[in-house]
Amino acid sequence: MLPKTTLNLLKTWGWALLGAFGLPFASAAMILNSPDGNLALDFYLDDAGQPHYSLERNGRTILEDSPLGLASAQADLTHGFLLMSLPEPRHVTDEYTLNHGKQREIRYEAEEQIVRLEHENGMRLEVIFRLSNDGLAFRYRLHGESEERWRIEQEHTGFVFPEDTQAWIQPMAKAQTGWSNTQPSYEENYQIGVALDTLQPFQEQQAERAKEHGNLVESYPYQGWVFPALFLANGHWVLLSEAAVDGHYCASHLAQDEAGREFRIGFPDAAEAVKGGPVKPTAKLPWLTPWRLVVVANDLSGIVESNLGTDLAEPARFPTRNWMRPGHASWSWVMLKDDATVYDVQRRFIDYAAEMHWDYCLVDASWDEKIGYEKLEELARYATSKGVGVLAWYNSAGDWNTTPYTPKSRLLTHEKRREEFARLQEMGIKGVKIDFFPGDGQSVMQYYRDILQDAAEYELLVNFHGCTLPRGWHRTFPNLMTMESVKGMEFITFVQSNADAAPAHMAMLPFTRNVFDPMDFTPMAFSKIPNIERRTRKDFELATAVLYYSGIQHFAETDVDMAKQPEYIRNLLRELPRRWDETRFVDGQPGEYAVLARRAGNKWYLAGVNAREEATPLDYSRLPWLRNLKTAEVYTADEDGNFVEPMDALPKSIPARGGVIAIVKAPKE
Repeated sequence: MLPKTTLNLLKTWGWALLGAFGLPFASAAMILNSPDGNLALDFYLDDAGQPHYSLERNGRTILEDSPLGLASAQADLTHGFLLMSLPEPRHVTDEYTLNHGKQREIRYEAEEQIVRLEHENGMRLEVIFRLSNDGLAFRYRLHGESEERWRIEQEHTGFVFPEDTQAWIQPMAKAQTGWSNTQPSYEENYQIGVALDTLQPFQEQQAERAKEHGNLVESYPYQGWVFPALFLANGHWVLLSEAAVDGHYCASHLAQDEAGREFRIGFPDAAEAVKGGPVKPTAKLPWLTPWRLVVVANDLSGIVESNLGTDLAEPARFPTRNWMRPGHASWSWVMLKDDATVYDVQRRFIDYAAEMHWDYCLVDASWDEKIGYEKLEELARYATSKGVGVLAWYNSAGDWNTTPYTPKSRLLTHEKRREEFARLQEMGIKGVKIDFFPGDGQSVMQYYRDILQDAAEYELLVNFHGCTLPRGWHRTFPNLMTMESVKGMEFITFVQSNADAAPAHMAMLPFTRNVFDPMDFTPMAFSKIPNIERRTRKDFELATAVLYYSGIQHFAETDVDMAKQPEYIRNLLRELPRRWDETRFVDGQPGEYAVLARRAGNKWYLAGVNAREEATPLDYSRLPWLRNLKTAEVYTADEDGNFVEPMDALPKSIPARGGVIAIVKAPKE
């Protein structure tokens, strides 16, 4: 048998020879390997001229033959292709620094192969593949020039998994459902370790969730599955997502075929638009589509530590400035709700932030009616005197939902935004939280980006809520601090069913939603939640302050109940780093328990939570230097769930529904 490298060369030469004669090629394949040789990509055209790809890791199938192609309003680009040319693969490298993230200094390298195809109608299409050591990325480039705008009706990009693949995956709510028609906003619980043939998101009788009360929604159906989605395929972990989504394309999700093993790119619903703008991808040629990402690893460390979601994001559009400071924030609304958005309470929470050495205080919905612009400016001046910045809430909405909260519809146009942002800057406001977006349509993607660009001109930080997945935007826009896109702490305060599901849900997030992007879960509440029986201990809650990453971490605990906690806990929270230099996976299982180590300078912060109903032993073998560690600063709780004095030895296990934070010095190089 010929060596693999020889086969690669023979197949590549075969492609080039057949391409020179304009012949379709079905029997052999182009193979591209990752720099370390572990990943191998196959690409071929079938007898109908439809492009396909497959992916292996060390000889084991990760994705079976999966389709590629685009169906536009102008042309069906799913079959009828000939190979035009196949340039030599090239080695691609990139180095960049994030303003905030799980890793600060990042180097990316990959092997890139561009497959140049010509359609029978004369259209030219390129499929750009990149294989890095942690996964596959690919995108399409449509060549040509056009006065008319092309519209992609459907992507035929598929991901076909082997049999017996399992999924850890979140359903996507249909547009215009939910409270005040605010869905989809990526706020569902994950299905955990489910066989693919049991996932049935399109059948309402299967997908309806329990009816909820209060300010939540009636039952509603789903339209697919959100990114990022985690799978266990052939003994390997796989994370699917996308990057480099800009105003020329919509955000997408996963749609599933009836058989269960194939997922395809799904587009937004017709209602997911701003001001009648485009929903499906619409643009003039030439046209470059977003990257499709397939992270592959033989263990979970390769998933958690991957940077592929920012590696393939658009580079920063402007430099990071001193005012773009990550930090921690106090926030009254999550526990005290609407009645707390008044002057006296917000002044109190500014004092709370100052006492805790936190950087910001978020003033939430309807402040314009309950506090007013003049008094908010007074609060901002007071906060500045305390070394705290004020963040102000806004409703993004035009006519796409019926939410009552204000300020509303003041950011819809470039002119209105600039007027409002200029006023906020003059008032001394440091950032905005913008809520209730209409979904994933192309015009909504452009709306996000326009807000971020305009906000930067007026030195305003941005936090999006009721929103899509960030998809690496914090690299592109350094003033983007965080985005919600998660069923966060507020849902736990609404109904008991959410609190019951919280431990497993919270143990999912380090492996999915929070892998690449900042997540405004608004964690950490130690005190009793009105009308809710908690399912997590205090040490579980404490650990989420480190386990979850957000450019601005908005803490849920109130000033009154924080004052009841031991001084050593308050000191820990005062001194937590605002930026992380490095993140390592220590131990865990999605939906069961999760332990990460994050480094800031010469200190490592280990944080772990356990969603199981029994204690879980910890394995430190991925960071061998930890096993012989003599000293540590360990924060945990006793059997009653109350905090105990810091210990000096790493725990051997995490208690049921409990957690741990440990601080250790980084080993010498």
